[in-house]
Amino acid sequence: MSSQQALLTILDDKIRQDRLVLPTLPEIALRVRQTADDPKVSLAQMGEVIAQDAALSARMMKVANSAFMGRSIKVSTLNQAVTRIGLSQIKNIATAMALEQLFVSEYKQVQQQLDRLWRDNIQVAAIAVACLKSYQANQPQCRLSPDIMTLCALVHNIGALAVITEAERHPEVFGHPLFLTSVIDKAAPYISVKVLKAWGFAEEFQLAAKSWRVCKASVPLDYTDFIRLAAIARGYYKSAEEQQLLLQQYIERDVVAVPEFMQQPQIASLYQDIRALFQ
Repeated sequence: MSSQQALLTILDDKIRQDRLVLPTLPEIALRVRQTADDPKVSLAQMGEVIAQDAALSARMMKVANSAFMGRSIKVSTLNQAVTRIGLSQIKNIATAMALEQLFVSEYKQVQQQLDRLWRDNIQVAAIAVACLKSYQANQPQCRLSPDIMTLCALVHNIGALAVITEAERHPEVFGHPLFLTSVIDKAAPYISVKVLKAWGFAEEFQLAAKSWRVCKASVPLDYTDFIRLAAIARGYYKSAEEQQLLLQQYIERDVVAVPEFMQQPQIASLYQDIRALFQ
């Protein structure tokens, strides 16, 4: 049996027997989410929790002072940053900012795969949020949340992390990146849903992870559609005809205006703003 087939067999067996090791949220993200779920929590208490992690504190300051928040006056303290972001958004934004801590390995080849996966997730998030914000500028009745969109895009393929972790035991697989990609495409959707359920993420996150690969628009429009737009922009779909039909549906529904939507100044500018948050 080839190493590639062995990995597929191991993954299938562990999934069936519920023995696959799933990634766990970073501890700081868990504390933030638990604190945010407390109906009596104050902004000051939330600031104290975030202050326990220097890297996350710096990221939250960057978010608060970014174009993402649409403010020109800079904040200079963490409490000011938390106040500007607000409790309703901070749960998702802080989780998104902390996720990078999961994409770490002591093995060079594995780390290269994890780096690529994280970069892909950031690109998907930047495209999805840029398209959503552009759409909302023309359709203010759209109540989808940019902070939920950011986190949803960052975890849309979280099952790939579990696949790569399992593949660490088969280092020869990393010499075949196309094979590893095909394994991820096959196994990640189911694993992603399991991870998000274990993390206590809402149904909208699970739905996006499960169905974004399906080349068909949702009715009504939801977070998954903006991840699909990112997939179109990145040339993910294997059928050019299906991808073109999907894009045409979004144009007809005024989600995007033109086939080359990433070249539109508003979307291109928003895309750069979102990417800058993770640099």
